[in-house]
Amino acid sequence: MRVQPYVFFEGRCEEALDFYRRTLGAEVTAIMRMDESPEPPPPGTMPPGSGKKIMHASLKVGDTMVMCSDGMNSGNPNFEGISLALSVGSTEEAERMFAALAEGGNIRLPIGPTFFSPRFGMLADRFGIGWMVMSDPGQADA
Repeated sequence: MRVQPYVFFEGRCEEALDFYRRTLGAEVTAIMRMDESPEPPPPGTMPPGSGKKIMHASLKVGDTMVMCSDGMNSGNPNFEGISLALSVGSTEEAERMFAALAEGGNIRLPIGPTFFSPRFGMLADRFGIGWMVMSDPGQADA
């Protein structure tokens, strides 16, 4: 059994894919646009001009696959009650990833040492996705 996140960016998926490639070194492993679908969406379900929007994409972040889409292309993504946890191997990498994801976003808890990790911080990135960034607890505090 496997659980994978599926994120709907409501019209900003391509921008998000580019951002995560740049900031996290993520790899896009699959992408299909609305106008490439073998079946058209039901009439009235997509705004006009949605043909080049992303129907489905797969993004490999480290060892994890995150699936994503422009969804219904509403322009109004809503990411409440969930965060993606990003665990990295060093305090330096945690600080670098935190700073990159925070670009254009909102820091909820500045990154710093905690009782459970040498570095831990929380933020919402520029798309509203919640992130908890932490370094491996086995790392020495730097």
